Amino acid sequence: MTNKEKMLNGELYLAFDEKLKKMNLKARKLLDKFNKTKLSNFKKRAIIAKKLFGLTGNNLTINKPLLLDYGKNVYIGNNFYSNYNLLLIDVAKITIGDNVMFGPNVAIYTAGHPVDPLVRNSNLEFGHEVIIGNNVWLGGSVVVNPGVKIGDNVVVASGAVVTKSFPNNVVIGGNPAKIIREINEEDKIYWNNKKEEYYKTINKE
Repeated sequence: MTNKEKMLNGELYLAFDEKLKKMNLKARKLLDKFNKTKLSNFKKRAIIAKKLFGLTGNNLTINKPLLLDYGKNVYIGNNFYSNYNLLLIDVAKITIGDNVMFGPNVAIYTAGHPVDPLVRNSNLEFGHEVIIGNNVWLGGSVVVNPGVKIGDNVVVASGAVVTKSFPNNVVIGGNPAKIIREINEEDKIYWNNKKEEYYKTINKE
């Protein structure tokens, strides 16, 4: 197996493999272009993002700055929004579902390092895939650790450090993150009533 194959397979791989370095350099050049765009130029950033990522859906909005390792290991669904300063350490696959929103300073880590210093100092490392479901909201400064799977319809409170996987329809928060409560039918009724109230009372310009 190549180092790239080992990396994507969750096995130890050599971080400074020449082919991986070339992939990283290509991503950095695209990041330079992305991060030099005007803040108001969402269209140009979306065009660059489609070249940078492995897959992007429709209606992609990412504010700069953006930082990542390879980009091609990131797969994003439809209607994705990220606020400022998104960090994606994508040595393993990162899958993001449809209708997902990130607050500012969100960081997703897939990389891990051996706890034994002799092995770690030999530049061997590993990665574990991260999966984020549909209709997920990550608040500001959320950190998602390697190997985590976040279910559908999950809200992650700002500042949470997500170290394990969580099921659908929950609000989580804290360090390490834990379930605060379930999202239930009462939430659906409450927020749909608020939505109806909004449309009844908003002034038409």
